[in-house]
Amino acid sequence: MGFWKKLFRRGAQKEPAEQDFENVVNIRNEVDLSDDEQRRQYVTDCLEQAAEATKEINLLGGEYSRVTAYLTDMEEIEALPSEEREALNSIARRMVALSRERERYKDKKNRMKDSDYYRIRQQENEIQEGIDKLKECENYGDMVKQDMQRLERERHAYAYRRGELESMLNNLRGMAVIFLVALAACLVMLLVLQFGFEMNAQVGYIISVGAAVIAIAVLWAKYTDAEREKRRVERAVNKLILLQNKVKIRFVNNSNLQEYLRIKYSTDSAAALEKLWKQYTQEKEERKEYAEAEAKLDYYQKQLQARMANYHVTAPDRWVNQPGALLDKREMVEMRHELILRRQALRKQLDYNNGLAEDSRKEIMDIVKRYPAYAAEIMEMVDKYED
Repeated sequence: MGFWKKLFRRGAQKEPAEQDFENVVNIRNEVDLSDDEQRRQYVTDCLEQAAEATKEINLLGGEYSRVTAYLTDMEEIEALPSEEREALNSIARRMVALSRERERYKDKKNRMKDSDYYRIRQQENEIQEGIDKLKECENYGDMVKQDMQRLERERHAYAYRRGELESMLNNLRGMAVIFLVALAACLVMLLVLQFGFEMNAQVGYIISVGAAVIAIAVLWAKYTDAEREKRRVERAVNKLILLQNKVKIRFVNNSNLQEYLRIKYSTDSAAALEKLWKQYTQEKEERKEYAEAEAKLDYYQKQLQARMANYHVTAPDRWVNQPGALLDKREMVEMRHELILRRQALRKQLDYNNGLAEDSRKEIMDIVKRYPAYAAEIMEMVDKYED
């Protein structure tokens, strides 16, 4: 019956509160100190507990000293005479202005890529010449294209005219054949009339032959003119073809030169390269100003550190990184408040670990007093652990 009561009593226990986690439970009453193994384990646990607390104290002590030094530095700075403080503030104002200038450059949108910047810088002395050459090639290429298109149109026009002349010559040859056949037919008819019907056909012969001669003469004149024009058109076509070949060679050479320049300057056109060059010149000036601001900022940081060293400020680096706090009282108050809170938290941790270490040492010394038979053994464990 008692077993079940204990079991239900245990089940009814509440979860430990968060503050209970900090309390170290002393279990000496549950340890049989006459047992060698339990005694050594208990003493070892106490020693480890004291060592852990001491380690924490050493770590926290350094941070506590730094925070205290920061607060002391603030008091030293606020206690400076007005002239000294104004000199310090003057340096701080310049540092803040330079820092803003630097941040404005860093936050700038559409900044030039470093890869493009350093690539252009390597070709800085020849970029302008490259832009001019590429522009010249592009303009010349456009002119050559126009010439090629004009020559192609002219060649097509001459080819069309040659086709018309060839058709005309064929027609004239056909008409000549027709006239000759008609003349032969007329002569046959006249011969039939003359010898078959004994008619006088002399006038018919004269008219037929005369008409044939006139027709053939007219056809011959037109044929000769067409033939002459055809030869002229063919010479013009051949001349255009030769001229086109020359223009094509120029076009190919110009295109190859454009491709080489585009590869050399890693660009698509003269306009793109010129835009990148303008961006580079602006970026170069801004980077120069940024470098000068960096150098000036470094100079004033050293000036601030030197002055603070004269004012016995132990941690000038903190003020170098926060010059605005020297100028803005609200920021200084916030810094002091934050440092005080930090020191309080550290003090709490130090007190806790000091108490833990002291309790562990007291526990060991109390065991030595209560159990003198094990005193030598315990002190030997203490000496080994401290070594």
